[in-house]
Amino acid sequence: MKNYIKAARLRTLPLSVSGIILGSFLGVWQPIQTSLAELDVVDKTYFKVKHIEVFPSIYIFLLAILTTIGFQVLSNFANDYGDGVKGTDNQREGEARMVASGAITPKQMKNAMIVTGVITTIIALLLIYVSFGKDNFLYSIIFFGLGIASIVAAIKYTVGKSAYGYSGFGDVFVFIFFGLLAVVGTYFLYTKQLNFIIFLPAITVGLLSTAVLNLNNMRDRENDAVSGKNTLVVKMGAESAKMYHYFLIVASFIVALLYTVITFKSPYQFLFIIAYIPLLKHLVFVYKNKEETLLDGELKKVALSTFLFSILFGLGQIL
Repeated sequence: MKNYIKAARLRTLPLSVSGIILGSFLGVWQPIQTSLAELDVVDKTYFKVKHIEVFPSIYIFLLAILTTIGFQVLSNFANDYGDGVKGTDNQREGEARMVASGAITPKQMKNAMIVTGVITTIIALLLIYVSFGKDNFLYSIIFFGLGIASIVAAIKYTVGKSAYGYSGFGDVFVFIFFGLLAVVGTYFLYTKQLNFIIFLPAITVGLLSTAVLNLNNMRDRENDAVSGKNTLVVKMGAESAKMYHYFLIVASFIVALLYTVITFKSPYQFLFIIAYIPLLKHLVFVYKNKEETLLDGELKKVALSTFLFSILFGLGQIL
């Protein structure tokens, strides 16, 4: 069991749920805020309490978190399996992988992937039912399709001959699934509507999540090149990868700032800037760094900063 827990790579979970947390803040609070604007001042406190009590937000939130964790664990299992059987992890720096080390056999990891996929699918179906019920069949079908797409994306990152993580498309999928789908999809689960301005904070989370992947690929660049894993970093080279990394983090800040200016109601909305203090220090470290293996310690810093950003950004909307 310890080996499976290691393969699940629990340190990646805060990053995976960041989009869910931010989407939940926006999805729960904005409808309340819109309705409050239509009430008299005397009635606002009562309406707010009553609205939160009847709104099934807690169930959607918990099921969405569990679904996302399931997808992330499935992705980590598949990554461990795919890189292990292809030999990519044989000379890998950093955290040991279970299949490559022999702690878990490929067959055992396959079985773990199947079990995780089945459990996650069941939880996702419960989430869809709680959110849409029986009256929104079309929405249910769409989100079921998105769930299947998430499972396929989690597995195909490193598994199979056409694994997209080996051809430089990992960044695109991370941006879409960790950013756009996580934030906008979660927002839609609560509100049953699209608000295109929500794409701005979704883009921010997507860019920060992509920065985590880019940092991981920068650390593994030499080993990936030898193993035939042609990540975007391998294709563009070390110096260009640094420039790309700067762009991801700086652009994420600009987009978040743009949303805040457009929707400005309170100075508390700028709370998210706190999350960029460790990211600024991180950029300085990346700029000065000459030994790529030392970037391993920076992964946690960027992932936790993304998690902190989601919380602070969400709190800024309701304070």
